[in-house]
Amino acid sequence: MFTSSLSNLVAKGIYHRFKRRVTFPNNTNNVWKIETGVVRTLTWLEDGSIVTLGLWGQGDIVGQSLSKIEPYTIECLTEVEAINFSWHNGEQLTSNLLNQIYQLEELAIIRSHKRIEIALIKFLGWLAKKFGRQIETGYLIDFQLTHQDMAEILGATRVTITRALKNLEEQRIIERLPLRQILLREEEVWYYEI
Repeated sequence: MFTSSLSNLVAKGIYHRFKRRVTFPNNTNNVWKIETGVVRTLTWLEDGSIVTLGLWGQGDIVGQSLSKIEPYTIECLTEVEAINFSWHNGEQLTSNLLNQIYQLEELAIIRSHKRIEIALIKFLGWLAKKFGRQIETGYLIDFQLTHQDMAEILGATRVTITRALKNLEEQRIIERLPLRQILLREEEVWYYEI
């Protein structure tokens, strides 16, 4: 039954699959509900610098119609499945807008740390909470986020992020695994924050 309803959504142009690093079509009237995967919303400054507005995953709703920022782009950080639709439920809109405000506040606080290692460990903790999964030795962040992605999100350079990740790894706060996965050791994070 699910396959036939999925086929109907595909046929109607509502359900879409996107590959990593692809951007969503720009539609100012509709929004996208993320079914699987992770996207980031972003804009850029006059000098070409990218500004990440947020990271969104399963169940989150994103779209140009929810923002006054121009230009506004939605980029896939993983393979993504999403449904494109227009708003019909005011309660759902309010809930989604509150979710966006909360995320913007959390990222603003993370970005405000003066030491990049603290900002990075807070960001990794936030990623673990939102997108990771707990395993025996900590939290596994199991989607590919490049050093450049992290630099753009935190307002740093790629070289600075690479150096900070190396320092965190040497302190055994994180472990970098194949496929750009990161293991965040929970007990080490609490020690680091004190």
